[in-house]
Amino acid sequence: MSKNNGCLFIVSTPIGNQRDITLRAKDVLSDVDAVICEERRQGSTLLKKLGLQEKELILLNEHNEKESSPIIAEELSLGKRYALISDCGTPAFADPGTELIKICYEKTIKVIPIPGPSSLITAISLSPMPMEEFYFAGFLPKKKEIRYQKLNSFRKMKVPIILMDAPYRLSRLLSEVSDSFGKSCLVTMAFDLTLPTEMIVHGAIEEIQKRINDKKGEFILILYP
Repeated sequence: MSKNNGCLFIVSTPIGNQRDITLRAKDVLSDVDAVICEERRQGSTLLKKLGLQEKELILLNEHNEKESSPIIAEELSLGKRYALISDCGTPAFADPGTELIKICYEKTIKVIPIPGPSSLITAISLSPMPMEEFYFAGFLPKKKEIRYQKLNSFRKMKVPIILMDAPYRLSRLLSEVSDSFGKSCLVTMAFDLTLPTEMIVHGAIEEIQKRINDKKGEFILILYP
């Protein structure tokens, strides 16, 4: 426990529908000295919707995480209270923030989670298949041959496999899964969760490909080998 009032709050924010933010998250964002975000545009948009447009923003992303995390942690050790948010959902999960959290533990700075929306948990809750065990594979590497190597290694697993990727790589990923697992492989696709364009589909990979038809959006893909 830190000997001062410095504290880092890990605040979950909406994954699409802005009304999904929790009352506790609003209170914390209102109370902290500054909000740490990935992109200024995304962070300022959220704060403006909450009437907190005057709140200071600190950028922490893949480009500056290594160099900025120690600086931010030093401010926290001096008593600052910051909230870490990602562009959407739960921070530090396939997003920047892990390095800062690690340093906070090393400096005995208090870290407090503020639970809320998570695309992963939301997608799991939609699965029609047992999910007592699963393997989260996250984002595949960008290089084609390594992506196929990864997918082929997953074929040996006997548990559901969860994949994510950039919106513009959705069609590519579906084709790669079809090549590696076969057109009849069962999958669940959670697309644009909580948004008006939300689509939840379950079936053979070839059926999902027809329904997605080159759409681009945030997604979670669950494979059932």
